[in-house]
Parts: sequence; structure tokens; C-alpha cells
Amino acid sequence: MAVLILNGKSAQLPVLRQAVFACREGGADLEVRVTWEPGDATRMAERAAREGVSRVIAGGGDGSVHEVVNGLMRLPAEARPALGILPLGSANDLANALGLPMSLDAALTAALDLPPHPVDVPRLDDRHFLNMATGGFGAEVTSSTPKSLKRLLGGGAYSVIGALKAWQYRPYPGRLRWAGGEREASLFVLALGNGTRSGGGQRLTPEACIDDGQLDVLLVRDFASLREMWTMRRELQQRPTKGAFVETFRTPWLSFEGRDPLPLTLDGEPWRRRAFRVEVSPGALRLAVPEDCPLLAHPRTGQASLAAAS
Repeated sequence: MAVLILNGKSAQLPVLRQAVFACREGGADLEVRVTWEPGDATRMAERAAREGVSRVIAGGGDGSVHEVVNGLMRLPAEARPALGILPLGSANDLANALGLPMSLDAALTAALDLPPHPVDVPRLDDRHFLNMATGGFGAEVTSSTPKSLKRLLGGGAYSVIGALKAWQYRPYPGRLRWAGGEREASLFVLALGNGTRSGGGQRLTPEACIDDGQLDVLLVRDFASLREMWTMRRELQQRPTKGAFVETFRTPWLSFEGRDPLPLTLDGEPWRRRAFRVEVSPGALRLAVPEDCPLLAHPRTGQASLAAAS
């Protein structure tokens, strides 16, 4: 049996109802549960898992996937059902990066039928995320973009808000530590990628893989002039290991301690922390992905062990 946990804003879409009925007529044992308020998807996912369903499908945007993942991660690794994604959001950063179909009929069929693959689930303190955590300016843009504008412009809404805020940002000084290094930094942008895209298609961590036990980290330090900003932009395109303003590395964990609370987003959901630690739980969930999924580092025959996540 599969349970579709559906964002309430999409529940009355005629094309979605038709897709659900078509899957049932094709033999799928599919139950639909609709959210009403924040936190519902987390509670519904945990409840469905405890009921012993074989697959939970997150129907909505990246935020809906985030809630469902946190519900599933409340259970022991061996009790977690497989996860499918039905992308219904404005950006669908994770679904796009995974190579999932965007047409509704094909997406629901994929969420039901694609074989699951063990993927990593990072955790920031007590909160899990599946795609990406961002901090600093990028997090301010994502958290401040009105939902109405996101619906109107899709991923382009983030670019509009970013342009409006570009000269109003403030840096966030603090100390970063990770496996093999540490650094005092005045942060402009911090991105911790399990997936590759955030903020409506921005490829912040293009080398990330969702099943390699590592975070792909992008660190952008503060700049003080227009000339330095152009240097930073060039380095962002080149992604140096250690540039004047941009640094990239891979690590299974990272911690931050700052002077002031740092704006964060976890899969697009806003948070704020003065200090935090992020670490990866390898192979913690089984996710329905295409055979040629671009985020997989390992073929299906090299699946990670769920025991590593327990």
C-alpha cells in the first residue's frame, strides 16, 4: 500500500484527481491524505510509516518533501517505508535535480513504481533535510520571497528578490569547523548540498551526490567593494577549492558558531541559528529515483546499508 501525503493547496486540482483515479484503476493501492496546516505532513508521514505502508509519497514542493522526510526519520531505519516525490511546488529543486518527470501523470506513476535507492539524509541539529541547507544572503532571499510571487514567477521569483536585496545584506561572522579544517569567516553565502539546486534552480553545489555520505560545501566570504564583488562572481563560476572569496570542499559534517543568529533555509524552509552542527546519515532513506538519476554516485548494485543510519 502507498500513501500520498498531499499539500492541501493542490488537493482540488482536477488533473491531480484524475491522475490518482487512473493509478487506482491501473491497480495501485493508493490512499490520499491531505494536509491542513504546517506540521501535518510530518505527523502523517510518521503515522503512515507506523501503520506499515510500503511507500509514502510527498505531494507538494520542496517544503512538503522536507516535512515528510522529518516524519519518516522519527522511526528506526528498518521501519521507514520508501519515499516517492510528486512535484507540485513552484521550484521543485530536488525533483528537477533527481531527473524526475514534471508532468503530473508521469510523476505520480514514477513516485509509485520507480525502484527505491538508499540516499543520505543530513541533519542540522535536530532537523533533517534532503536537498540543501543554505545560510546567509541566499537564505534571506529564499525565506523573504512571498509565496504569491513564487507562484506567479516560479523559480524566477528568487532572482527578483535577490536583486532587490543585493545591496542591503549584512555579513555574518563566525567560525566554521569540518572534517579536515576550520576557518574564521565573514559569511556572505553558505550552502551545504546533498542535492545540487536551491532557490529556484540555482546550482549552488553542482558536484553533490545524494548517496555518497558527503556534503558538497560552498562558502562565499564577504566582499567590501564592487571590484571585489565581480571577483567573487568570477570565482563562483569557477568554483575554486580555495579562492579569494569562494571556497569549496566536501565533508561528512560541519559546524558553525557565530556572533549573531544566521538566517538558514533547510529545503527552502526558514530557520535561524547562532550555532549549529550538520552531519550526514548515509543511506538513511530509500528514495524512488530514475535509473539514470544524475545525483547518484553509486549504481544500484552498490547500495548503502540502512544500518548505517540507525
